[in-house]
Amino acid sequence: MTETLTNGSTPAEHAAGAVRTGGALDGQAVVVIGGSSGIGLETARQARAAGARLFITGRNRERLASAAAEVGAESTATLDVSDGVRLERVFAGLPTQIDHVLVSGGGPTYAPIAEMDFDDALRGFEERLIGALRIAQLCIGRIPAGGSITLIGGTHARRPGLGLTLAAIGTAALPAIAANAAIELAPIRVNTVAAGFVDTPLSARLLGTQLDDRREELRATLPIHRVVGPEDVAALVIHLMTNTALTGATYDVDGGQQLLH
Repeated sequence: MTETLTNGSTPAEHAAGAVRTGGALDGQAVVVIGGSSGIGLETARQARAAGARLFITGRNRERLASAAAEVGAESTATLDVSDGVRLERVFAGLPTQIDHVLVSGGGPTYAPIAEMDFDDALRGFEERLIGALRIAQLCIGRIPAGGSITLIGGTHARRPGLGLTLAAIGTAALPAIAANAAIELAPIRVNTVAAGFVDTPLSARLLGTQLDDRREELRATLPIHRVVGPEDVAALVIHLMTNTALTGATYDVDGGQQLLH
């Protein structure tokens, strides 16, 4: 990377989601795409605690600098994954060998078909789907056997609903990308984490004044009786990085929300 360095959960929820990973990633190079906040930043924290060398990207320069200073990243780069030329330059600046890549970032697009902005839809697909494929291609020859790529997806659009068409396409497509990439890129491992509601700054921006009501609803209805936090998702990502038997699969982190439908 060329630019070198110069949530709402309660404490009990944070403690419940946190893990100690020891030195499972000692000396390994971990790239976090979308590492300036939320799931990406928490994964960077846990990877660092496990001994990893960190390289992180984000859209916002100030948030990225703050996050990188916190986790001791070796380098950072501002990046919009839909910019293929910029993405290639960022990867050219990484170490020759990288061990693990997490592809996190912005959430899905919601719009009923009657009101759909197709330019926005194409930008969303370019970032989340084509971007994942570009990253997979750039990892060929860079990640050694047993290394991993993890894609962050969702569970919320598995059932039809008003305004969910674009989100549903992404929900269905990322597991397909991971499964096919696991075959084509082997022995690099590729998996998807399908997250339900996660209490992150992105969720806060999407829900606005409805956030607290949503938290209370989930605490009352989820089988785990608490809200899923970024610590929970990050713990699974670290496990996928370190367990070399796992590839081509999709893993849900939703606190049992799928059981309520």
